[in-house]
Amino acid sequence: MSRILIIEDEQRIAAFIDKGLRANGFTTTVVGDGGTALRELLGGEHDLAVLDLGLPGQDGFDVLREVRAKQVSLPVVILTARDTVHDTVAGLEGGADDYMTKPFRFEELLARIRLRLRPVDRSAEVTVLRAGEVSLDLRTRRAQVPGETVDLTAREFALLELFLRHPGQVLSREQILSHVWGYDFDPGSNVVDVYVRALRRKIGDGRIGTVRGMGYRLQT
Repeated sequence: MSRILIIEDEQRIAAFIDKGLRANGFTTTVVGDGGTALRELLGGEHDLAVLDLGLPGQDGFDVLREVRAKQVSLPVVILTARDTVHDTVAGLEGGADDYMTKPFRFEELLARIRLRLRPVDRSAEVTVLRAGEVSLDLRTRRAQVPGETVDLTAREFALLELFLRHPGQVLSREQILSHVWGYDFDPGSNVVDVYVRALRRKIGDGRIGTVRGMGYRLQT
């Protein structure tokens, strides 16, 4: 039975999520401030956290950064009223595994939680992906280009992994959103373009090409 930490200071919303998750077989703990949330997350007693950003005492962004800095790897689903691209990118860049905005449908939150808790069998996978002069070590999560080792953020890593698994193939923004973020995103958002630009700066501008009107392609 999976244990879910609900970090939400609005009691009505917290109770709604708590009731729904318990009805679906989860064990839940509810906390309403950043300091308590941080202690619970560092305690290692939970399998996933649903995190609001606007918390009293300590902002959700700060909580997430501290947790990831201490190498706590449990999945974190952000659930917040902040819906700008800047906030979304900041949350994912800070180590969140998913990002939902309020108002929300419980069925969608439940589906995302189940997705993040699903075990992944990587026993048959290679540990290093290569295409052209770019390689990616799936264990160290570092990329290699001629003469340089490149550190990547979590989303940059996922994006480069996707490109390396489909070298030379044109990937649409919708495909990238689906594979890297794992859920439907606002089609008007430019978050993919933001991350592609960031990845280009790290591995070289010429290695990811733009196919006008279609998407992006890793040059091989």
